[in-house]
Amino acid sequence: MAGSALKAAAIAAALRGLAADQPLAWRLRVLPVCASTEWELERWLEAGAQPPLALLAQQQRHGHGQQGRKWQSPPGGVWLSAAIPWPEQPAPAASLALAAAVGIALQLEALGLKPQIKWPNDLLIDGRKLAGILPRLRWRGGRVRYAQLGVGLNGLNRVPAFAINAAEALGQHPLAQPATLAARALRGLEWAAAACNQPELVRRQAEQRLHRPEWVEHEGERWAVAGLEPNGGLRLCRGNAPAVLQRAF
Repeated sequence: MAGSALKAAAIAAALRGLAADQPLAWRLRVLPVCASTEWELERWLEAGAQPPLALLAQQQRHGHGQQGRKWQSPPGGVWLSAAIPWPEQPAPAASLALAAAVGIALQLEALGLKPQIKWPNDLLIDGRKLAGILPRLRWRGGRVRYAQLGVGLNGLNRVPAFAINAAEALGQHPLAQPATLAARALRGLEWAAAACNQPELVRRQAEQRLHRPEWVEHEGERWAVAGLEPNGGLRLCRGNAPAVLQRAF
């Protein structure tokens, strides 16, 4: 696909062109193709590299999302895995999934899009999936070492009927170029890192963008979506009965 090749220099240049309140000193790697950016990032970390790191691929052969579901990762999209600083104790910290979703949503809004957060870790445009986020905390000795995030963002690539790419959503290809979108995804993760100790801010921002279907099924019953918990849980209600859904990654 013409113009869809992803280069570290192009991402770095795009980053320099984007304003940032608390930028991270990213170390970037871009591979033409790999099995999984998650696996490649973990090898990089095991070799001694320290966050913030971001590893991207023009194409993944075995990308995966929530609960191991396969994520189609053809050329033209943004397929990245990143490691960012995070508080050693997660209890008072913000939800990693919500913080990353809000950060990336803010960057997409700067392009004129109106993404919604589909709990727990997808971004939608008009009900169709634009991006998925796979958040995980990496531990050692009872403390969080860093946060690791996989991000898949449809750019110029072909997508199935239930999804949408940025080119279609924006109606103009220049803003949907992978390097531009990759830089915005990284700026979004910077927002997450900066907001890690502000769980109520993250919750409010996420709730403003929350996708609210007519109902969700829980324990065989239909429940209404009431909002979000600071720890990332989804608040439900059925009459006067409350419930909270949690998702472990």
